[in-house]
Amino acid sequence: MISPHVCDPDGDDSSLGMLVAGGPRSATAPSEYAVLFESIREGYLLHYARPRVVNGADEDLALLAGDYLYARGLERLAALGDLEAVRELSDLISLVAQLHAANPDASGVEQGSGALWLASAIAVAAGPPSGHGDAKASLRRSEPGAPQVLWDGALAVAGGVGLTERLERAAEAIGFRAH
Repeated sequence: MISPHVCDPDGDDSSLGMLVAGGPRSATAPSEYAVLFESIREGYLLHYARPRVVNGADEDLALLAGDYLYARGLERLAALGDLEAVRELSDLISLVAQLHAANPDASGVEQGSGALWLASAIAVAAGPPSGHGDAKASLRRSEPGAPQVLWDGALAVAGGVGLTERLERAAEAIGFRAH
């Protein structure tokens, strides 16, 4: 049912997946990490934004495809035995759903969800920064400084493992701007 709606991503880059693939935690299977992270990202886009790969599906079919891609990405992580990353991405999926539910007109969601996507990518690639869980809890409570704390933590970890350029490229690709 979904195959007629699958298309080439039309020049959209996969910088989040490449960020994850470049980290020390994903060194044993970098291409698998890139694909699964991008699958989860596409699932998110099918739920809340403009998808890159699945276009023209009705709303119900798009939601089902998004759910499938969420589940498929987490399944691939579980098969790799990376339960820490499964927890991180499960948190990501539930927290972005909460952000969107609390802001149905999408006001203010982009900054928080963008920071969360980048921080989660770094956590999967290289491990979470100190205070990462607290920063996610602050975002869950809609505290205004939470996106910046998530970004600062991601930037610190990225700098320590040589991923700063990839992180900045990914931030630009998803439209995140640090304050």
